[in-house]
Amino acid sequence: MLIAGFPAGPWGTNCYVVATGAGAECVVIDPGKDAAEGVEAVVREHRLKPVSVLVTHGHVDHMWCVAPVAGTYDATAYIHPNDRHLLADPMAGMSAETTAMMLGGKYEFAEPDRVEELADGQTLELAGLELVVDHTPGHTAGSVVFRTPYGEADIDSLMFSGDLLFAGSIGRTDLPGGDHPTMLRSLRDKVLPLADNIVVLPGHGEQTSIGRERATNPFLLDLLDGAGPNQPGVGQVTRGL
Repeated sequence: MLIAGFPAGPWGTNCYVVATGAGAECVVIDPGKDAAEGVEAVVREHRLKPVSVLVTHGHVDHMWCVAPVAGTYDATAYIHPNDRHLLADPMAGMSAETTAMMLGGKYEFAEPDRVEELADGQTLELAGLELVVDHTPGHTAGSVVFRTPYGEADIDSLMFSGDLLFAGSIGRTDLPGGDHPTMLRSLRDKVLPLADNIVVLPGHGEQTSIGRERATNPFLLDLLDGAGPNQPGVGQVTRGL
């Protein structure tokens, strides 16, 4: 399997290009601001053909270049229906800080020509890859993660976690559409049951694993200790857009 990831734009959002190998079709995950050139470089180096653009959630730092990348390669974009409106109206999901950063600029956002909606538990077969979709609301109402089998070097699978789970932290829930108890339910129901040897490729920061986060992430430890969605936990976070 070929996996190329790079941080892009002012938010350092990780964009991933995934294929079965060089010279094959590929999927692009979360092309945020300034990601189009990085995608082009990876595609050119490995002789790839993007056929799909997958979006973990609709925040602008993850979907800024969805339409340009999809349009360039005649690819189909995939997003959960609860976040689909953000493709054309990302301001609806922005923080005050991000809105202020963008004031004065001339930005136009629109849906790609082809958009498919994701469903919880769905299995996508794209570019020779099998990707399972888990709906994990909390950071946004339409947040999802993608899991794909890996089966090498004692790694069961890969999880592209967006802004659900980071190394040592979780996504913020203080933006429009965010909800902390819902985030904790997603972590409890969709993350904690997973195998330790799943590698997590997050939307920001370094890669990690389910086992490492289960053992060290204060938010997961809090859930394991019994602080559920309706109980006080270790507090809010502000990582992400």
